[in-house]
Amino acid sequence: MIDSSLSPWARILSSSITRFGELKTAAICYALLIVVSLILSCMFYYVAVGEVMLVDIFAVVFFTAVVSPIIISVLINSIRQLDASYAYLDTATKQEKLLNQTLKDNISRLNIEIDERKMAFHAKHRAIEELRHEIAERKKTQQELAQQGMLLRSIVDSSPDLFYYRDNNGVFAGCNKMFEQVMGKSSLELIGKTAEEIYPTHFLPEVLITDNKVEETHTALTLDVEYPVGSEKRWFEMRKLPFINDDGEYIGLLAFGRDITSRKEAAQALETAYKDKGKFIATLSHELRTPLNGIVGLTRMLLDTELDKQQRSWCNTVFSSAETLGNIFNDIIDLDKIDREQLDIVTDSINVSDFINDVVNFAGLIAEQKGLEFEIQRKGMLDVYAKLDPTRLRQVVWNLINNAVKFTKQGQVQLECRRENRACGPWLVMSITDTGQGIPQEQLHRIFDMYYKAPDLKGTNAIGSGIGLAVTKALVSAMQGEIHVSSTEDEGSCFVVEIPLSLCIAPTEQSYAGRSLNILLVEDVPLNAEIATNLLEQRGHEVIWAETGEDALSFVATEDDLDLVLLDMQLPDINGDEVARQIREDDYFDKLPIVVLTANVRSAEEELEGISIQGALAKPINTTKLDKMLAELFDIKQIQQCDETRLTVSKEAGAHINTDLLDVETIEDFVNSMGIVVFKRSSSLFEKLNPQYQQELATSLANGDRDEYKSVAHKLKGAAGSVGLNDVQLHAKVMEHGAIEEDEEVLHIWLTVLADKINEGQIALHSFLQQLER
Repeated sequence: MIDSSLSPWARILSSSITRFGELKTAAICYALLIVVSLILSCMFYYVAVGEVMLVDIFAVVFFTAVVSPIIISVLINSIRQLDASYAYLDTATKQEKLLNQTLKDNISRLNIEIDERKMAFHAKHRAIEELRHEIAERKKTQQELAQQGMLLRSIVDSSPDLFYYRDNNGVFAGCNKMFEQVMGKSSLELIGKTAEEIYPTHFLPEVLITDNKVEETHTALTLDVEYPVGSEKRWFEMRKLPFINDDGEYIGLLAFGRDITSRKEAAQALETAYKDKGKFIATLSHELRTPLNGIVGLTRMLLDTELDKQQRSWCNTVFSSAETLGNIFNDIIDLDKIDREQLDIVTDSINVSDFINDVVNFAGLIAEQKGLEFEIQRKGMLDVYAKLDPTRLRQVVWNLINNAVKFTKQGQVQLECRRENRACGPWLVMSITDTGQGIPQEQLHRIFDMYYKAPDLKGTNAIGSGIGLAVTKALVSAMQGEIHVSSTEDEGSCFVVEIPLSLCIAPTEQSYAGRSLNILLVEDVPLNAEIATNLLEQRGHEVIWAETGEDALSFVATEDDLDLVLLDMQLPDINGDEVARQIREDDYFDKLPIVVLTANVRSAEEELEGISIQGALAKPINTTKLDKMLAELFDIKQIQQCDETRLTVSKEAGAHINTDLLDVETIEDFVNSMGIVVFKRSSSLFEKLNPQYQQELATSLANGDRDEYKSVAHKLKGAAGSVGLNDVQLHAKVMEHGAIEEDEEVLHIWLTVLADKINEGQIALHSFLQQLER
């Protein structure tokens, strides 16, 4: 390496040695020195002496030739050593630079490490501070959670409703004070125990059935449960809910219970009051209608005789007053049915024009008594047959005409009947217009309210009961119709009734023709009684319902004009055969027909051997056999129904119906006789009564009362048969016959199976009714 600090000649010499080697460089330097000495000596002698002497030149050259090798040798060695020194120095310098760089790098890394350690130290301090803060927050949160837990526990314990939680193994994991009070045990005695270890044996099956249902379906379940608390029995409305985790897995059951004993007692009292009110109204109506029918009949007979003008006027007044009173009775009875949601519409094929003529005759009479003109207008084709309820529709029109006459002092009452063909089909529109005092505009919106009477022009309440228009509106709504009112004070009012017409062909025989009977129905199952009452009332008969044998004997003794006794064979107090025997002991009732209702006709006839009865009907009642029986006993025309109007399920749909679950023939028979709306209501009643029957079965089994178990099974059998639940009816029959002899474990199993059969049957029944509606 050539140091940049050397002189140019030294650098040239050093470069030459490096390039050509020492030998070549020495030869070149030697030649150069000889040439330079020759030139310089020549120049010197020429300048100094003025001439060039060859000898002197040779002497100088010779001297140069001798001395030059030494000089060159020394010079080259010097340069060689100098290069070596510089090479060493350069290497040392590089090493020093390398060491310096390494030192600098180490110092930088050390500084970085120191900085990192400082940062780590600060981060450590921050983490410690954050940890301290987090610990403080956690302590605070734990305290708040503990307080909230105490508050929640206090709220749960202070709740009047009971609460408990069971895990997926059925073990109680928590409860509140109310549950402890109901069970009569502390939480320490309850938590960690299973249902089998806590509940009484007779109560356990229902608990396990409902709990398993919640676990299997993952849906909430609400049921009413009767449970002994201390020395009394209390009713609880239990709400059981599945406890599901985020993965949709069942991990436990939550249950809440509210004491509804007072509600149950109130409901039972209300039900009793409804029954008593229904019996009272039926009795009152029956007692009042008997003399009233006599008045109407005798008045009609008088009107057919020769009378002078004043006598005929008096007879017309008596006749119209009696008819008006009859309408009031109808309103009272319908008011009770509306209150019990049992207002039925029974349609029949009638001639619309003939119906209007019937109404006109009555309207003309009552208008004539007050000196009013009565005008009838007909528009459109009215000489047609349509499916209508003539009794209900006549009641609506008579109510409105009565009101029009009542509130009109002078002028006229007009009835306009017209047929309107709308997009949805034909409608019958009847307008009753009067020239009376009118109704104030601010009172129109309340005119159809129950017991409301619009004040007259003097501000006093109008005469009347205030129920006529309310019942009228309910009847119109039940017939799928509409009613409107418009009025102007001092000018009069106009009531418009719109009823849809379902046109049909003229019947070969009117279904409502025949004699109206007063029938005593003795039946202890409410559902069976409702269905039988509907069937009989649909045929125009008056029905008195007795729930027990004692009630039946009481009605027989007090009712003087009974035409027929329909007697259930198995009653809660006195069996039907004993009731029939006691009735026949009195010669006065020898001619009173008795027809027994039984699930086994042959067995009933054997039990009643020696007692005069007029027939036996199998339960559930077949409408054809019922009509045939009435026709044979009282010469009443049987109700005829065209096949075209019967509701049936198509073959395709029927193929999917499980006939083991349902008695299809019975259901179709009842639906076609009573209407699907009435049958659905009966089905809903069975759904309401079903839990009560199951609870009574479980209670009787727990108390070891096998006779009660058998009695309830008999009731359930009859109720299930009435709504066509064939499988449930057969199972209840097995329960009834085996109640006395079978082991208690078998009776428990039957009770468990019963709930599943009822559930399956009701699902199938709902599906079947939907098929019928299509």
